[in-house]
Amino acid sequence: MGLEIGNAKTEFIWSLIERFSVQGIQFILSLVIARLVTPADFGLIAMTAIFMAIAHVFIDSGFGAALIQKKDRTNVDYSTVFFFNTVIAIIIYCILYASAPLISDFYNLGELTDVIRVLALNLIISSFSIVQRSKLNTALNFKLLAKVSLIAVIIGGVAGTLLAYYGYGVWALVAQTLTTNSITTILLWCTTKWHPSLVFSTESFKQLFSFGSKLLIADILHTFYINLYSLVIGKRYNATDTGLYNRASTISQYPVLNLVQVLIRVTYPIQCEHQNDIAWLENSFPKLLRMYVFIIFPIALLICILAKPLVIVILSDNWIKCAPLISILCLGYMWIPISNLNGNIIKSIGRSDISLKAEIIKKVMALGILAATLPFGLSILCWGVVLYNLIDDIIIISFSRRLLNIGFRKQIAAIFPILILGSAAALISYALMTFTNNDWAQITIGLISFATLYIAGAWLLRLNEIRLIISLLKKR
Repeated sequence: MGLEIGNAKTEFIWSLIERFSVQGIQFILSLVIARLVTPADFGLIAMTAIFMAIAHVFIDSGFGAALIQKKDRTNVDYSTVFFFNTVIAIIIYCILYASAPLISDFYNLGELTDVIRVLALNLIISSFSIVQRSKLNTALNFKLLAKVSLIAVIIGGVAGTLLAYYGYGVWALVAQTLTTNSITTILLWCTTKWHPSLVFSTESFKQLFSFGSKLLIADILHTFYINLYSLVIGKRYNATDTGLYNRASTISQYPVLNLVQVLIRVTYPIQCEHQNDIAWLENSFPKLLRMYVFIIFPIALLICILAKPLVIVILSDNWIKCAPLISILCLGYMWIPISNLNGNIIKSIGRSDISLKAEIIKKVMALGILAATLPFGLSILCWGVVLYNLIDDIIIISFSRRLLNIGFRKQIAAIFPILILGSAAALISYALMTFTNNDWAQITIGLISFATLYIAGAWLLRLNEIRLIISLLKKR
């Protein structure tokens, strides 16, 4: 794929292992816990998500990306970021602790006060390991990160499952996240060779913040938007609807976001190293885009057609109302890799100012779509998400083409055959599934028919991606 770095393929594999083993186990455990608690319990956690997510963005403040983007980073840089992250985390925790009753009053749910105050401890715990994560990502050391994360997720998941089994409800979910983050932080401190020096450089802070501050604002806008749905659903509807939307969003995003994160973590440091080589960036981008669209599109479309039987089999009939929401959201989230890849190119070149401009425009459009769809129920709200993701791609491509000669036509031409192939395979598979009402039979028919049609179609169309994947599998 043109990624001219010695261990890139190896670390790509380890990044896949880390994301999908860790997230996969976490995802499975969350499904187990979902059978033991109610949608309302998940809804309570989802209502706090916007506050926790924005707090995390403030704590990082774009310094993680700034450390990776900077070529001549030093121990002074790392120590400066560490102490900044820690102090900000403590301050934000105190703010959330004091404002917890106000948040509870906003939702008219008194039990949220204690939940927020305990859950927010994650902010302080996570702040102690931000620099260690940045160093591992910069070094592409996903093997160590995979081991640490896997151990933490298993221990945290077991703790949460046991508490859910014994009827602790929402507190089982709180305990799961606290345990996972605590174990992760402890293991990163024990396994990484870096520890902070007692130094804080104002010059280093200014240099990193000049790049990171623009990403901070962009990340706040994006984080606020993606968590805004849980907030407005919780306020306008109820905790149960919030829980249904949260589960639907989580399930439909799971494969897409994890694959995209693998892509970003492996390619962003490499792209930063080639930030002055425009020809290299232009040559590698379409190949990366096609490869990830080739993988992500079919997975999203497959979940779309299998949503109903999967929900019944995995989550039980209590969650059946989230099945149509999953199908709709999959059609929106499948476009995320295009937006993220274009945004990554902009950041790797050092133009965080362009990233900020694009994010402002996108989120103004997003808020308009949310306001227009909110009165019409969860299904229309989800179709609004689909519309936003398409607009998101259009806007970010219009900005990235200013830096690289990769415009709409080239990107559409790159993904069009894959989109047509995936859509055709999904429609035919869905039609075959309608011949039976048995949930397990529908899942089996859908999986086998879709995989057969998609792989055979890719081979007949001579798509390079299928040949590359087969070649890599043979080598492994």
